[in-house]
Amino acid sequence: MKNKILALLLISSALTACTDHFEKFNTEDGAYTEDKQGMDFAGNTMYFQAIEQGIYFNDPAPGGTDWTFQIIQNLNVDMFAGYFHDMASKFFPNNSCYNLNDGWNSAAWSYTYQYTVSAINKCEAANTDRKQFLGINKILKVATLHRLTDIYGVILYSDFMDFVPDSQEATYKAMFADLDKGIELLDEALAEGIPENAFAEHDILMQSGNRTLSAWSRWANSLRLRLAMRVSNVDKNLAQTEAQKALNDKHGLIETNAQGVFVSTEKGYKNPLGTIGLSWWEVYASANMESLLTGYGDPRASKYFTPAVGGNEGVPGNYKPLFDYSGTFKGIPMGLGGEKNIPAENNAYKYHARSTIQVETPAPLMTAAEVWFLRAEAALRGFSSENVKNCYETGVRLSFEQWKATGVEEYLDSESKPIDYKDVFDATCNMKAASSITPKWNDTVGNEEKLERIITQKWLAMYPEGGEAWAEQRRTGYPKLFKVLHNESQGTIDTDIMIRRLPYPSNLATDQPQLYQQLTSALGGADNGGTRLWWDTGKNNF
Repeated sequence: MKNKILALLLISSALTACTDHFEKFNTEDGAYTEDKQGMDFAGNTMYFQAIEQGIYFNDPAPGGTDWTFQIIQNLNVDMFAGYFHDMASKFFPNNSCYNLNDGWNSAAWSYTYQYTVSAINKCEAANTDRKQFLGINKILKVATLHRLTDIYGVILYSDFMDFVPDSQEATYKAMFADLDKGIELLDEALAEGIPENAFAEHDILMQSGNRTLSAWSRWANSLRLRLAMRVSNVDKNLAQTEAQKALNDKHGLIETNAQGVFVSTEKGYKNPLGTIGLSWWEVYASANMESLLTGYGDPRASKYFTPAVGGNEGVPGNYKPLFDYSGTFKGIPMGLGGEKNIPAENNAYKYHARSTIQVETPAPLMTAAEVWFLRAEAALRGFSSENVKNCYETGVRLSFEQWKATGVEEYLDSESKPIDYKDVFDATCNMKAASSITPKWNDTVGNEEKLERIITQKWLAMYPEGGEAWAEQRRTGYPKLFKVLHNESQGTIDTDIMIRRLPYPSNLATDQPQLYQQLTSALGGADNGGTRLWWDTGKNNF
């Protein structure tokens, strides 16, 4: 019997547009006259808010907001990316120790298909004759589902109705095609007289003053460059073709912070990290963040995290700190617990550095800094003639500007290195720094070290968006992260190789065995956290 939930997830019916006069409005030349601009397009646009909120999921439709984001992203993707750790006792020994929790790790699949993909399908059906909305919907589909395929691998992309999954390679090629179509539709709409601001009223992703159809084409190009770099180690020809298409398109790329794409909190959306972190005390700096930010003396540290408030007094469980850590950006390592470490349920680490993100903070989907780091890598790989160092340094400068941090020029000239991790309570958890890379650019080293420098700074700049950070860390191996302290995966995840993906929802195997068989066959490996995705080759091929 088909899983009832998945039936809801994957099958969407088209809704009739709210106006009875669409056929009448489809004039031969398609001109968007003033009378048409005043008409009710509610039937065409009613799904966009759910889609836009669903990318960085915080949709109240499931009956809650912050908790859904927490299980969709924060308790897996954000932690595996190396950004955060969660010290709440109820979450151990689960994902932190690679003892993967099916209820959390299936959430991205379930909620994305049930709510976001459902809205994407309905939006497409409602806009067959509205190029401006259909074009944006194509771009939103890619923005949504590239995150899902980078979490699970094989997904349903081209055929939701008949439960036919695509290989990840086929999904990527289909996403490139959808970006082509999205830009084409927006160009045609503009050529037919649709104004640049035709979507502005419904746009919660582009920033104020930048809510134009051309801005969506610019984001599509930037997404194309992101995806091109993602496949660069497995299909260089495809990567080069798509990267050059993005770099040469007339609409350009995101270049300034004003052009960045963020889920705005101006119209009801709230950033779930603000609640989970500052209200629930469940979003802490990772040991990786401490090693890099403190080692570099990074001025962004105080923008990203509140300093630790613990000192040298005892904490829950009567644990005495080994040293005074108050005022530092003290992070928490993955894998606490098990036989050798302090029991995590004592919350001994609760006074470490916490995320500064507030509910009013716009949630980043793509920043200008990220795009410049993509350009740096594209140039490094020979896909463009741009200066790699210039692109790299522009990315760092824009990140500092975005976070209103000072001292960027001194930072770019710094030869500081990441520091060792020293645990506050248990010296057996201490770890040597995973990397010795510096912020200062060095033209004399080989491509591998140049790539490490680019991706390490890119990882720091993409904070707090763990989805992209985790994908890039798996693709390149950078930044080098501390290994999990205690691995409870029963041998399915190699401690040194680290986690590579999330398993599919466990109920697929029993409720939809044919679909599950198709998914896992196309995956090419066991349905566990140790199987690499198609683009994850384990080696950087220049």
